[in-house]
Amino acid sequence: MRPVYNYIRDGAEIYRRSFATIREEADLSGFSDAEARVAVRIIHACGLTETARDLAFTPTFYDAARNALLAGKPILCDSKMVAHGITRSRLPAENKVICTLDDPRVASHAASIGNTRSAAALDLWLDVMEGSLVAIGNAPTALFHLLEMIDAGAPKPAAVVAMPVGFIGAAESKEAVLTDGRLPTVVVKGRRGGSAMAAAAVNALASEFE
Repeated sequence: MRPVYNYIRDGAEIYRRSFATIREEADLSGFSDAEARVAVRIIHACGLTETARDLAFTPTFYDAARNALLAGKPILCDSKMVAHGITRSRLPAENKVICTLDDPRVASHAASIGNTRSAAALDLWLDVMEGSLVAIGNAPTALFHLLEMIDAGAPKPAAVVAMPVGFIGAAESKEAVLTDGRLPTVVVKGRRGGSAMAAAAVNALASEFE
């Protein structure tokens, strides 16, 4: 095929230049080196360098999340888009990636508890939630329900990537998990978030190589 357009075709070079651009344009001065690696991946997923000012890490988040992955704990995802966005080859201990949204029990359970399917699916995590890494990139109801489950005595995950997106409840759910303070977490404040950003955060945590 005759080349028509002049563009970079080397995937590794595209990543290298992208991350270099982010580090030039985003203000990462408020982050530790480890947090900055996570921030760069999140910004890469959305293309918005100003996202850096809306990222908030609780002090123990990085170590808690990274240690959970090194220990082989599962990654629990609220949506299939988050689960599919996680690069398995980067995971340090062949960690299981679990999304229960399609479980046949979810629809009836959602009706019984009067909540969304995304929230109801979390109730199927109880056996694997202790010490896990939770990644919420879609539903604010899932993040609110996670806090309700902890209130009710559910096992606590090691850390939470909290990045639900949207206009109803997204900002409020992320403020709730920060205010609650019981779970090490990273959030992107406000309406922004999404599966790509949540998966990017997990991919950054999975390997110390940018």
